[in-house]
Amino acid sequence: MKNIGCIGCHQLGQEGTRTIPAAFGKFDSGAAAWMRRVQSGQSGEQMTNQLAGNFGGVPFKYLGDWTDRVAKGELPKSKPPRPQGVERNIVITSWEWSTPDKYLHDLISSDRRNPTVNAYGPLYGSPEYSTDNMPILDPKTNEVSFFKMPVADPEMPESMGPGHAASVKPLEPSAYWGEQKLWDTRANNHNSMFDEKGRLWLSATVRGIDNPAFCKQGSDHPSAKVFPLEKSARQVAMLDPRTMKYSFINTCFGTHHLQFGYDANDTLWLSGTGPVAGWINTKMFDETGDAAKSQGWSPFVLDTNGNGKRDDYVEPNAPLDPNKDKRIVPGSGPYAVMPSPVDGSIWYTVGIFGGPPGFLRFDPATGLSEVFNVPAPAFGIRGGDIDKNGVVWASLSSGHLGSFDRRKCKGPLNGPTATGNHCPEGWTIYQYPGPGFDGIGENSAESSYYTWVDQHNTSGLGENIPMSTANLGDGFVALKDGKMITIRIPYPLSFYAKGFDGRILATDAPDYEGRTDTPGRRGRSQKMRVSL
Repeated sequence: MKNIGCIGCHQLGQEGTRTIPAAFGKFDSGAAAWMRRVQSGQSGEQMTNQLAGNFGGVPFKYLGDWTDRVAKGELPKSKPPRPQGVERNIVITSWEWSTPDKYLHDLISSDRRNPTVNAYGPLYGSPEYSTDNMPILDPKTNEVSFFKMPVADPEMPESMGPGHAASVKPLEPSAYWGEQKLWDTRANNHNSMFDEKGRLWLSATVRGIDNPAFCKQGSDHPSAKVFPLEKSARQVAMLDPRTMKYSFINTCFGTHHLQFGYDANDTLWLSGTGPVAGWINTKMFDETGDAAKSQGWSPFVLDTNGNGKRDDYVEPNAPLDPNKDKRIVPGSGPYAVMPSPVDGSIWYTVGIFGGPPGFLRFDPATGLSEVFNVPAPAFGIRGGDIDKNGVVWASLSSGHLGSFDRRKCKGPLNGPTATGNHCPEGWTIYQYPGPGFDGIGENSAESSYYTWVDQHNTSGLGENIPMSTANLGDGFVALKDGKMITIRIPYPLSFYAKGFDGRILATDAPDYEGRTDTPGRRGRSQKMRVSL
């Protein structure tokens, strides 16, 4: 119900969810009202399948009981504390920069590796399933424009229906929009990143779900020879803001989040890649324009025979063979992707929607992987990031911020026992602030969607500060010196973020005058902007 259920898409507890819209009519019970309400709109099928299918209908009883008690006047048992200390040092500026019937999944303002890229420049939104119209905000002039993201085949079907999280049509009418179909995307831009040249790279759909021949069995592509791929629901595109030229990069693997590595090829690493690690050599793409030649992918293989190199491997469902390695499919596949600035390894959060949750490490030099499962009493994982020291951080479903430091592992990192539960000592768990559930001891009900590490002190809290979305707390939480700092966003109410980044602005520009995006601080000699 937390990171992969209702709160994976929206907050619970604001007026829109703690009350039942009168437009739905009268019901015999709160449970019956909830059965109707989750069928609304183009996510109705997904919500119903989750609650009635995966959870066997059990949540309807509890959600109905909750809204019935609220309707009778019951108030929360806990009162949020007012901001204290450094928590009061926040100034926000917010803009309406899309349309009321569309939602945004993400935005981007700068290059993660060099946050002065695109200083003062426009912010670019990622509308995901809602629309092909990317909103672009100029924070200096407060002007909003839109760029319609194209696809290679304008006749391709919409990026909805089977294999997607959105339905082509509403399952039942919405209380607010009736039977109107709101989402109509083909490009389905989930996430974007800037490169060092100020260009925008997008995890966006460019064609239908069936892969071209060079991805499949029988192809002479080096990666296809090792692990052919038949389908991908989302690929990659690139927008040059100077010319507004939009380029298609037809990837064989699927995409979701994306991050640039720290190598000479400016390698772009992707998540949402399913059973493989997937990457694009952007230097080669710039030189050749050849998407097939510039991409590669590799299965995830554990060194279970312990010889330090990748050998023939057994398949995921086969028992270990002392003479071979073992291929794994890490649950629902890679979700967050985190290139290490320390050793070039690539880290992912895995097991988000199924399978053991944890961190997965892929070494491009050896082709070998390692997996480290979340240890009890913590559970579940969602978005994550890496700090300058190579320590990875992630939002955990149990109401914790989790970190993993591979340097703390005492036992061998390969061999027949290195299959996920072999390094609990590498984990450190920090409980999020906020009230918890009754009857299960000390806990936090917080359901953080994503964690980001502020490597460059764009927030003013210091370098290497992990920050998480506080999706039930109307803001964010940051971990500094072992203490959680709550960054509450007072407006708009029911604030809910899925991602954020930061950038540093030049100090000599006369038109800045200390203004910040949400959230930020005023009055530092080095001006900064953290964008959500």
